[in-house]
Amino acid sequence: MDSGILYIVATPIGNLGDITARAIETLQKVDLIVCEDTRTSRKLLDRYEIKTATTSFYQIQKSNGATKPVPKLDYLTAELIGGKNIALITDAGTPGISDPGNQLVARAVESSIVVIPIPGVSALTTLASVSGIDLTRFTFLGFPPHKKGRETFFKEVVAQIYPISYFESPHRVVKNLELLKSLAPEKRIILGRELTKMFEEIVRGTVEEVLSYFIENPGKVKGEFVIIIH
Repeated sequence: MDSGILYIVATPIGNLGDITARAIETLQKVDLIVCEDTRTSRKLLDRYEIKTATTSFYQIQKSNGATKPVPKLDYLTAELIGGKNIALITDAGTPGISDPGNQLVARAVESSIVVIPIPGVSALTTLASVSGIDLTRFTFLGFPPHKKGRETFFKEVVAQIYPISYFESPHRVVKNLELLKSLAPEKRIILGRELTKMFEEIVRGTVEEVLSYFIENPGKVKGEFVIIIH
């Protein structure tokens, strides 16, 4: 029996209309859709009347920043080896970027399973496309550490000669901007909030200016953030 195929499928980061026809076709034809959170993905699947079976796939992060082994890696690998075609999606955007999708891909490659990307939206490239700065070269750093290593992370950020991009959560964005201000208040920022959604906002300015904006508008500290520092 031939092994199945693992499809890595990009999904919208907010606006459900931002999905490709190829992604919809793939999600309809596979045997199983692996989701970061099945409840979140259900909104998208229902919108396009996709009835394929789903299962969850996520990584648990401890309070100290460490991660536990990803559940279901062995199960999903066995299903692929057994001939099932599987699509991997996350809550939003392209899998494998700051999520455990890369571990499933690595396991599939080790098992000689074909992996096919179905490209689409990424919050990283969405903000980059409207940055208006030279991003011929830039560095992406994922999410900053919660506690241990946080100051070291931002010291490395301000020392870079190329633009830096990273994701941030609403729970830590103000605190981390305050730390960044103490290190390099003159650095300029492009910050994307709720990209492609109803309350999409792009804020530009120095670290100090962007921090002041969110301190003065605490009601806007919501949603997921993408930040470019240059």
